[in-house]
Amino acid sequence: MDHLAIMKKSWGFTQKILDGEKTLESRWYKTRRVPWGKIKKDDAVYFKNSGELTTAKAIVSKVIEFEELTPRKVKGILDRHWKDLGISKEELPDFYKRFKNKKYCILIFLKNPRKVTPFKISKKGFGAMASWICIEDIKRLKS
Repeated sequence: MDHLAIMKKSWGFTQKILDGEKTLESRWYKTRRVPWGKIKKDDAVYFKNSGELTTAKAIVSKVIEFEELTPRKVKGILDRHWKDLGISKEELPDFYKRFKNKKYCILIFLKNPRKVTPFKISKKGFGAMASWICIEDIKRLKS
């Protein structure tokens, strides 16, 4: 299965994935949402910054899903994985504040990041606010 992850440009995570500084993508939610239960080892994840073309791809090496999170558990996840998440020690308090009340977390371990020929996508049918799309073949999203 293919996945499209739409990233917040200001965080610079797409470039950090390509540079090997970020080997772990996380998604934090109050309720279960995609890619919960849909992403698996060896799936491909394509990355695009919001408002830009899709420019990167990585392969999933492992997935861990956490539920019934508490602020303490969130802190533990961040304390253990901050470096692989591509955030600095100084940024930890901000990310903790952002995620401390989330109940679900998906950790997606990435390998073999690479640039792809930039392409445009259409989110028609997935909702304008979708930040993650699961699809059998990424070609179906190309516009």
